[in-house]
Amino acid sequence: MKLGDKAPNFDAETSEGKMNFYDYLGDSWGILFSHPADFTPVCTTELGAAAKYKEEFDKLNVKVVALSVDGLESHKDWIHDINETQKTTVNFPIIADEDKKVSRLYDMIHPEEDDTQTVRSVYVIDPEKTIKLMITYPASTGRNFKELLRVIKSLQLTRKFKVSTPADWEEGDDVVISTSVSNEEAKSMFPKGYKEVKPYLKLTPQPD
Repeated sequence: MKLGDKAPNFDAETSEGKMNFYDYLGDSWGILFSHPADFTPVCTTELGAAAKYKEEFDKLNVKVVALSVDGLESHKDWIHDINETQKTTVNFPIIADEDKKVSRLYDMIHPEEDDTQTVRSVYVIDPEKTIKLMITYPASTGRNFKELLRVIKSLQLTRKFKVSTPADWEEGDDVVISTSVSNEEAKSMFPKGYKEVKPYLKLTPQPD
């Protein structure tokens, strides 16, 4: 799969019951992220972190779903541990992908790394079910959920306006006007004004 591809739909058993992925997402954005196995230390912290960011995800109309190749009973016991150790409540479904159907569909198993367990894959999917972001972490490195929030804010902003976000952009910072926008068009599109650093590099305050 590549950026811009349609995210494959699937049916799966989860810690919150049976799921059809497209039905679960509805008209929301989605984060699908995989875990090598239940009861792994880094994954425990990641699922706890994702749960703690629920309010932030809700504000951005984002639904979260996790995946592990272990079964439902294992997931239930693991969720108890996550809630206890991370001082939170897991508030999203965890797919029980014992047959690895979803893992293979989303290329989450990299044989050179491990031929049975998934790597730490992350997919951000827009309301049209298009893959907008893919990140793959090694099993030894936990994911940065602040970065995922930052990227989703950028994706949503750049979907609405003809802008891009520069290096290290944070919400509220200036953004880059698309090179396809002429100076005359920029005047009407961006009423807050803009600064031309170079003909190909024009900055404007973040549009509302």
